[in-house]
Amino acid sequence: MHFCSSRGSPTVGWIGGDALKWPQLVPSQACCTPITVQLQTGLNLDGTPKQETIFEGKCNYSEKSRQVMDAERQLIQLNARALIPGDIAPSRDIAGEAVVRGAGVETVRVIYSASRARNPDGTVNFTQLELI
Repeated sequence: MHFCSSRGSPTVGWIGGDALKWPQLVPSQACCTPITVQLQTGLNLDGTPKQETIFEGKCNYSEKSRQVMDAERQLIQLNARALIPGDIAPSRDIAGEAVVRGAGVETVRVIYSASRARNPDGTVNFTQLELI
């Protein structure tokens, strides 16, 4: 076990001086649905939301309806979940919409919540988007 002098605690992931590679929980072989994630970065002059594309690639997409309660104690119907390997927007909040393309149909879904699953060393393993 290697001790990091700056923190004084053991650093997990080092064996014999080589970094231990953490398993990829969302492998690229499982990602087959094209997706474009767009963030809302403000408003245009006409008042429409300004969109910035932050990710365009493939994800593990599943449609399964479930209900969650928001802060105002109202039920929200979540329709889908997208799992994307890695961090799609480092050090940024993810709020906007996702355009999912599958079976010849393009579906625009609003991002309800986003989370980043982290490895024990602090790196991001995958990003999860809950879609309405």
